[in-house]
Amino acid sequence: MSEYTENEYFAHETAVIDNACKIGKGTKIWHFSHIMTNSVIGENCNIGQNVVISPDVVLGNNVKIQNNVSVYTGVTCEDDVFMGPSMVFTNVINPRSSVNRKSEYAKTIVKKGATFGANCTIVCGITIGEYAFIGAGAVITKDVKPYALIVGNPGKQIGWMSEYGQRLHFDENGKAVCSESGEKYELKDDLVEKIF
Repeated sequence: MSEYTENEYFAHETAVIDNACKIGKGTKIWHFSHIMTNSVIGENCNIGQNVVISPDVVLGNNVKIQNNVSVYTGVTCEDDVFMGPSMVFTNVINPRSSVNRKSEYAKTIVKKGATFGANCTIVCGITIGEYAFIGAGAVITKDVKPYALIVGNPGKQIGWMSEYGQRLHFDENGKAVCSESGEKYELKDDLVEKIF
């Protein structure tokens, strides 16, 4: 079991938690999930059914992982990341069954607040920007800008999203307002910034 007590987090009786894991207070780990050695999971995370967290993965606070997701060694997620059902990360660019490439695992960094739609695939060695929104089924092969909305295979940017997950519509001055929160954003030099 983990070095934390079960009073600080919940693990379903069918979950497997290897030694030397760190699991934060308030986190829930559901049916048939496997948390592997040296994983770090923050506070108030939700790990759905049949999820694999591979060795040395790091998840921030309030990360939500839906059912049937594999988070492989090399992935680091900051706070508030959402992973939709059956999405997947990779960690080797050119895998072969007969060639051991464990020393070649590439790093994938997911910044705060990013969302991954169901069944999307994230090819390793890239960075997903803050509050980026990856549509269902998209295949991501290169870095994604903060607040970018990406769809398709290969992934293509079609717009921008607010921190509340609403599509932003910019006026001729490069200004937009989130329809849900009223927060204001500015588009400048093909990058979006939240205006405080």
